[in-house]
This record gives sequence, structure tokens and C-alpha cells, in this order.
Amino acid sequence: MSGMSDGLCAQRQTARSGGWKAIAAMLLLCAGLSARADDAVAYRYASVRIGGGGFVSGLAFHPTERNLYYARTDVGGAYRWDQASAQWVALTDWIGAQDQNLLGIDSIALDPSDPERVYLAAGTYTTDDAGNGAILRSSDRGRHFERSDLPFKLGGNELGRGNGERLAVDPHDGRVLFFGSRSAGLWRSDDHGAHWTQVESFPAVATAPSASAENSWRRQAIGIVFVRFDPDSGVAGQATPTLYAGVSTRETSLFRSTDGGRSWSAVPGQPLGLRPNHMVRGGDGAYYLSYGDEPGPDTMHDGAVWKYTPAGQSATHQDWTEITPWPRPANGPSGYGWGAVTVDPRDPNVLMTATFAHYTPRDELFRSIDGGRHWRTVFPHSQFDYSDAVWTREHTPHWLASIEIDPYNPDHVLFVTGYGIWASRDMRSLDHGGTVHWQFQDRGLEETVPLGLISPPQGAHLLSAVGDLDGYRHDDLDTAPLQFDAPPRYANSESIDYAGQAPAWIVRSGRLRKPFGPAIHAAYSRDGGVHWQAFASDPPEGGKPPEGDGAGSIAIAADGSAVLWFPDHARPAYRTGDFGQHWSAVTGLSIHAYVLADRIDAKRFYAYDAAAGKIFVSHDGGEHFAPIDGALAAAAQGREYLQLYAAPDAAGVLYLSSRDRGLLRGRDDGSLLAPIEGLSGVDAFGFGAPAAGQAEPTLFAAGRHQGVQGIFRSVDAGVHWQRIDDDAHRYGRISHLSGDPRLYGRVYFSTGGRGMFYGDPSQLAEKP
Repeated sequence: MSGMSDGLCAQRQTARSGGWKAIAAMLLLCAGLSARADDAVAYRYASVRIGGGGFVSGLAFHPTERNLYYARTDVGGAYRWDQASAQWVALTDWIGAQDQNLLGIDSIALDPSDPERVYLAAGTYTTDDAGNGAILRSSDRGRHFERSDLPFKLGGNELGRGNGERLAVDPHDGRVLFFGSRSAGLWRSDDHGAHWTQVESFPAVATAPSASAENSWRRQAIGIVFVRFDPDSGVAGQATPTLYAGVSTRETSLFRSTDGGRSWSAVPGQPLGLRPNHMVRGGDGAYYLSYGDEPGPDTMHDGAVWKYTPAGQSATHQDWTEITPWPRPANGPSGYGWGAVTVDPRDPNVLMTATFAHYTPRDELFRSIDGGRHWRTVFPHSQFDYSDAVWTREHTPHWLASIEIDPYNPDHVLFVTGYGIWASRDMRSLDHGGTVHWQFQDRGLEETVPLGLISPPQGAHLLSAVGDLDGYRHDDLDTAPLQFDAPPRYANSESIDYAGQAPAWIVRSGRLRKPFGPAIHAAYSRDGGVHWQAFASDPPEGGKPPEGDGAGSIAIAADGSAVLWFPDHARPAYRTGDFGQHWSAVTGLSIHAYVLADRIDAKRFYAYDAAAGKIFVSHDGGEHFAPIDGALAAAAQGREYLQLYAAPDAAGVLYLSSRDRGLLRGRDDGSLLAPIEGLSGVDAFGFGAPAAGQAEPTLFAAGRHQGVQGIFRSVDAGVHWQRIDDDAHRYGRISHLSGDPRLYGRVYFSTGGRGMFYGDPSQLAEKP
């Protein structure tokens, strides 16, 4: 992708007289020439390493091939483990912005008779504004997928997402799949998932109100949470006649078909009053089910573990036996549930299960080697290695919604948590009185949701505000660091900024998760984010909204002399000149404004109200704001996803972006500057170091150019744009983006569930 500058660059790269620096300068010049000559530039992308960071909602081992296993996540797509490189390989990075909703994986299924086939039930939300779900099917282990759209929505990031698996492949006839939906009952495919029809005979309880659940957000349909075939009932090449399906209801919940899914009946003797969430089968034909009073993961208050032995297997009649490790109290709920159960594929006497929502003091993992008659706790006899992701030492395993024992190595056990995957390779040492060692097996799996990022002109090249994990200063982009120096420690940091002319000064604001003690919701650093200090106080309304959180948007003056903060739910924004010792209310802003600072002039601050389509300016250090009028203000009216950016190299110059118009440049007096053509929509925008021979910063944008969604850059102030991603690396919708002011060509961006990435032109792709 080098175009007409190939000959010149090839000749210059052979020069030796100028040494390394001369060659590097020539490469930079060639990269700039190539970018202007073509409409695409080859880039190499890599994850900014944190390691895990989000809820891995399910695991699946292939039963007939060693070291072949997969993970699904609630917002970050699906992964396959690569044994050769000892890391996870993302399978869904090809999903683009318009299909962001497909990055929540509600279920995963492997074909037991064909290791090449893997299926994903993709769809993140069931809200009105979310699109329908889809079955993504692959015949090459997830390297490529075909898509079958469904006529209903899925909820990969909703209640019950850790239950499963809803999707199952017939072990004797891989053409046949069943899928238990949340709101539309049971569905069947007879052609490897290409086409689906509803199983109308399935009991109506699957779509009844009892098969729904409610959290603080809203009531959600949960429906059928697992489908499980009985392989002993069938023969190769013919559809398996006996299968089970479980509905998330406290009423009759487990159903069986003995005619390949044509008719269904309730399994007699089953427990009532709790919702099933997992069902696994032992090699001896016995089944094990875990239950909770709620589907999780938000909460569970009660639960149990049961063993079910069907008639005709190892018993002359069917039998239900409760095997809950900690007996339930007779006079009320236990205060926690049981969120997963598994059985060793090679030894039906070896079981593992875990509590769910047992936060005080912590959730516990259990192991039995006698079929559930006796149990032993695992964590009191465990050691955790935090060295590969040091931030995990501040976290306790929770949301253990999937536990798997490797079918080829019984010492290799994995369990998921709300922040990643832990793995042991000496599990059987517990059976002999020894210690189990756990490693954080998340290399390659990045599932954070960054809410802000900055690349200052000095210090670390990247600092981020991250959902659930506070935020990070990355001195090495390929090493998972500890979070920001605490205290304070926020559940979410949601806004971060640096002083344009004094970039060692950095501020951030965040929120905490209940329960929590007194805390200030904003912090500052004087050394580029190495050390942090909480503000002296929250502003009058900032720390006391109904939810007790601050967050909102925060900005620091170009010289560090003042900070503006507009906390969530606060009526005015606030200004401080002494990091919270004194606050004054800002005047002139609407109630939903987002604040930002000019990078050059310490007296200039800006704000925009995306919902109202209004933009504002202050020329007195943020004390008073006035609306910006003129053509720039008119262009802000009625736009989708409006955002405002301050130029890094000129006071009073603003860039205005939207998803339905693209990018404009103007001044804070409301006048427009030279038009920026080519972009018809922008999701995220940022500035980077100029190309060789250019005075203006490189512009980066995630959006649409000539009808193509992608990531683009311009080295000539927006006159020409070059695409710098490709169709295999799209990462859903890009939420935040920045160039690097010190490294030409470098771009950073964050996603809605795949963490952060950095990219360099392929010919210059080296670590900083």
C-alpha cells in the first residue's frame, strides 16, 4: 500500500551515510508521502495490555481434541485458546460499528463430532434500540464466520448471561442445533445453524412472566438457559432422541424430550422454588444442576446443587438427590446462590461447584471426589499468582459462573470471574492435602470498557479512565500495570484530562460502588499520573446525588491553574483554583453540558450539550460561560452524538463532530474555518504528531469516509483521508481516540468491550 512514492522510498531506505537517525527520518517522510498518495495505509494494531478486566460469562472445551477451548464474554466477543502462543485469540474483531450489539455473546456451542465447527449466539441487549441477535457459525474454528439473523433479541450483557449453555449441537448429527431464547421459546436448526424454526411444542413457561427477572435497570426476559443432549440415547449419523432444556423459573423448570425435540414433558420429582442455571452430564449418565433464586449475576440470595439420575441409566428409577456443599438453612434463604457446576469428563465422581454472590467474606470454590457426598473448599488451600496482571491482587474472585475441567488434563481447571479467568494445573494436589496454584490466564483476552483516554506530550504515552477498574498509566503498552495509585480507588473513572501547557498536571473524576465509606470523587496528579491525591472536597452537589457518585466531566486549565467539574446530577458545574479547598458555581451552562479546556490559553474553557445541540465558551478561566453563536453553533443543532474538541496547537480553535454530519472546524467566536471534506460521520476523533514536513497535527477519526466505516487519518489538515484499519480488525464501535503527540502515526483508541488498542504504520511498528 505504498503507491507512487515506492521508488523514492526504496532508494532512500538504502542510504547509509546518515546512520540510524537519517534512516528513521526518511521512513517518516516516506510514510507521509505514502499516506498522501493512497487512500489506505497499512497499520499494525495491538492491545494495550490490562489482561481480562471484564466478565467472562462462559467456557467450553472440545471433548475430542486436546487444548481446544473457547471463552465467551458479555461485551467483548469470543476467544479461542491458542496453545502454541499461550494466549487467547479474539474471534469477533471483524464486527464493525453498526453491529456493535453482536459483541455480547449469550451462548457458545461446539460440535462434539467436528472440532472445526463453533457457534456463537450473539446479541448484547434486548432493549428497544438494540438490534436482533444472530447465530454466528464457523467451520474453521472461528477464523471466519457466516451469519444467520434471528427474529428476536439476545441479552449477552443482561441478567442470566452466565447461565448456560443455551445453544447446543447434536453430538450424533452435527447438522442439528437447538437454541433456547430469552423471549421466543425454543428454536431448532437442521442445517448447521443456517436456518432456524421455532419448536412450538415447547412449554409456554419459557415465555411466561415467571421466566423473567428484574434488577435496578428493568425487568428482563431470561427464558431457556440451557439445552443438553443425552448422547447415550442416540447413534452416530442420526438425530439424538433425548435432550433436556431448562427454563429460568422457580416453577417447573426442567423439561425432557425423547423424540428429538418434537414433544416435551416436565421431568418428575425436580426441585421447585429455585431457578436452574447450569446442567452438566457425567460419564456415568448422571446429571448435575446448580440453582439460584435469581439468574445472576447481579445477585442471588438462595440456591442449591442437585444430582439427577434418570431411570435406565445407572439406576432402575429416576432419582433426585440434593448435594449442596453447604446445607441450606431450614428457616430461610442462605444469603447466596450456586452459580455453576461441572464434572470431570473422565471421572464422574469428580465434581466442582461454587457459591454465587457470597460476598462476605468471599465466594468459595468446592471440589468433591466421591460424586458429591463430601466436599472440600479449594480457596483456603490455594495460592494465586498475580505477577502477570498485578492489578488482580486487589480483587477477589466473584461471579464464578463457569467452571471447566480439561477433558485431557484433570489437573487443568479454569473458572471465570467478573474480571477474567483463573487457571490451575495442579488441581489434584488438593485431593492429597496439597496446595492448588492459580495463574491469571487472560493473556490476549482484553475486555475492559475504557471511558476516557489521554496521550500527554510528556510522561507516559497513555493514561486511561476505565469502567470497573478505575484507570491506568501505561509506561509500557504491552505490560499490565497496577491501577492508578490509591487512594482514591474508583469503581469507574469516567473523565480524565491534562493541562495542555503543563501536562504533568492531570485530573480525573469517577464514581464508587456501594457499599462505600466517605470519599471524594475527583483526584489530581502533579507528576503525570504516578501519584494521586483526592481533591480536598466534592463541590456542594457533586458528591451527593441520589446514587452517591460524582463522575461527570472534568477539565483542567492549560496552565493547571483551575479545574472545572460538572458531576453527574449536579445542576451547575463547579470551578476550583485550589483542587477542592474552595468551589464556586459556574454560570451560563445548561444542565447536561460536558466541559473541556483550551490546550493553549488558560483562560479559555468550552462546553457542549449534545442533547440540546448547544456549545459554550468561557474567556475568564471558566467562571462564566456564554453560548457560541454563528455558523459553528448552527452546525451543532440537531446532530447525532455531538462532540467538541479543542485544537492542540491553536487557542480558540475547535473541532465539532457528529455521527450524521462528520467533522467541522471553527473558532470560538462561531466562525467556520476551511471545510473538512470526506467524512460523513464521526464516532471518535483525536490529534497526533505532525507528519514530516507538516505543521499541523495529524488528524485521526473513527467513522465513515465515502460510505465506508473504519479508522482514518489525515496528515494535511483534513484535505485527504486514508483508511488505517481493515475489515478483519474493526473492534465494534470506537468510543474514544487519540493520536500520540510525540510519535508520528501512533493512534490509541478504546472500544465498547475489547479494551484499548494502539496502532502504528506497519513500516514503523515498534514499541515506544
